[in-house]
Amino acid sequence: MDETIKTYKGKPAGQRRLTDGSPVVKWILIVICLIFLSTFLLLPLINVFAQAFSKGIGLYFKSLALPESISAIKMTLIVAAIAVPLNVLFGIAAAWAIAKFRFPGKAILLTFIDLPFSISPVVAGLMYVLLYGLQGHLGQWLDEHDIQIIFNLPGMVLVTIFVTFPFVARELIPIMQSVGVEQEHASLTLGASGWQTFWYVTLPSVKWGLLYGIILCNARAMGEFGAVSVVSGHITGRTDTMPLMVEKYYNDFNTVGAFSLSSLLALLALITLFIKTWLEWRQYRIEKKAQKVIMQ
Repeated sequence: MDETIKTYKGKPAGQRRLTDGSPVVKWILIVICLIFLSTFLLLPLINVFAQAFSKGIGLYFKSLALPESISAIKMTLIVAAIAVPLNVLFGIAAAWAIAKFRFPGKAILLTFIDLPFSISPVVAGLMYVLLYGLQGHLGQWLDEHDIQIIFNLPGMVLVTIFVTFPFVARELIPIMQSVGVEQEHASLTLGASGWQTFWYVTLPSVKWGLLYGIILCNARAMGEFGAVSVVSGHITGRTDTMPLMVEKYYNDFNTVGAFSLSSLLALLALITLFIKTWLEWRQYRIEKKAQKVIMQ
C-alpha cells in the first residue's frame, strides 16, 4: 500500500490522535457546548443578579436586612456548620475502612454510601417524618420525653446529613486506594502509633481530596431544599433556611427579596466553584512538579 495512504498530516495512521480530526467538527462541538451553557446556566445566573438589583442597591440590602432574611441566613449557616463536620468524620472513617481493609459486606457499605444519590430529597425528608414525627415509630416516645426533632433544627440537620454524606467519602475512597498502604506500614514499622500514622502520613496524602469533598458537601448543605422543606415546617424566623425563604418571598410576590437571597446563594456557589477550581489547579501543579522530579 502507498505510504501516503498510511499517514495523516505526516504521522503514521496508528499514531493519529482524536484531536487530529476535522476542525469543523471541533468548532461545531464547541459552539453547541457554548450555546447549551449560555442558555441553561449563564443566562439564568445573570438574570438572578439583574433582578436582585433591578430596583436599586439600597432595596437589595434592605431586603437582606429583613429579620426573616437574617434568620434564614443564620439557620442555613447553623445547619451547614453542624452537618458538614459530621459528614467529614463519617467520610474519613468510611473511606479509610473501605480503602485500607478487607471485610465482609464491603460492597454493601459502598452501596449504602451511594444511597442518597438515588433517593429523592423529598422522599428522604418523608422518611424522617415517618420515623421521628408525632405519628411516626418514635414520635410518641420523643413527645413523652419532650424531644422535638421534626419541625425543629435537629430534623433539618439529620436530613441535611443524609443528602450530603456521600460527598466526602466518595472523594476520599479512590484517593486512598491509589495511595496504597505501603507508607502507613513503613510508619508503623518505625514505631509510630496508629493516630500518628493517620495524622502525619494518611491525612497529608489525601488533604486536597478532603478539601474538595468538604467544599461540595458544604455547597449542597446550604442549597438543599426538598428534604429540609419536608421536615422544617416552614416556621418563619425559626426553621426557614435561605432556599425555603426564597420560595416564601416569591409566593408572596416579594420578588426583590426572593432574588436578593437567590443572588446570595448564587454568590456562595460561585465562591465554592472558584475554590474548587483553585484546588484542582493546585493539585495539577503539584502532580506536574512530582512528574518532573521523577523524570529527572
